[in-house]
Amino acid sequence: MTPLRSASYRYEAQAWRTGVFRVAGVDEAGRGPLAGPVVAAAVVLDPDRRIKGLRDSKLLAPADREELFWRISEQALAIGVGIVDHETIDRINILRATERAMLDALRRLSLAPDLVITDFVRLAVLACPQRNLVNGDGRCATVAAASIVAKVTRDRMMCELDARYPAYGFARHKGYATPEHLTALDRLGPCPIHRRTFSGVWRQGVLFLLEDED
Repeated sequence: MTPLRSASYRYEAQAWRTGVFRVAGVDEAGRGPLAGPVVAAAVVLDPDRRIKGLRDSKLLAPADREELFWRISEQALAIGVGIVDHETIDRINILRATERAMLDALRRLSLAPDLVITDFVRLAVLACPQRNLVNGDGRCATVAAASIVAKVTRDRMMCELDARYPAYGFARHKGYATPEHLTALDRLGPCPIHRRTFSGVWRQGVLFLLEDED
C-alpha cells in the first residue's frame, strides 16, 4: 500500500521567505452531518518547529489524529476554535454557519495573522490577505493542522452528546448519515440536536418534531 503523503509546507514557505510569518490555516469539521455543531479551527504554526505527518484529518486514524492534535497544541504559535450550534445552522444555513465559525476561530487566535489560508472558503472582512485552496487540507500543512484540531474537537463533542442521546450512536458516526444513523431516525425521529433543515433528517417524508429536553 502506498503511504499517505503529508501536506506540504510550500505555501507557508513562500510566505515566510517574504517576511510573512503569521500564517493562519483555517478549516472546519461538521458541514455534512445531520446533527450537532459545525466546528472550525484556525492554527498558526511555528516556522522553526515544523510538525511532520500533517494531512487531511479525514485520512487519519483516530489515534493518529489525537497524537497530532497533541503535537499541534504543544508546538503551534496560536490556535483558535469557533463553534456554531445546530439551531444557528438551521436559522442561517450551513455555509453561513461555517463562515461564522471560521471567523470566530480567527478572532480567538492570540495573535493577529498576516495571511489566512482556507480550504476553499472565501471569508469576508478579513484584515489581511487570504488564499483559498481547493483541497487545502490535503495540500497545505497549516490547513491540515486546522482540520485536525476541528475534527478532534467536534468528535469529542459528539461523544459527549452520545451520552445524552445514546440511541443514535453519535459516538460512532458523529452525526453523519450512516445506515445506523438513518435507521435510528426512521425508528425514533430526530432528537433535539438534529438539524431540522437537512433533508436527511426528513425520513419517509415525515419530520418528527420533538420537544427539547432539559
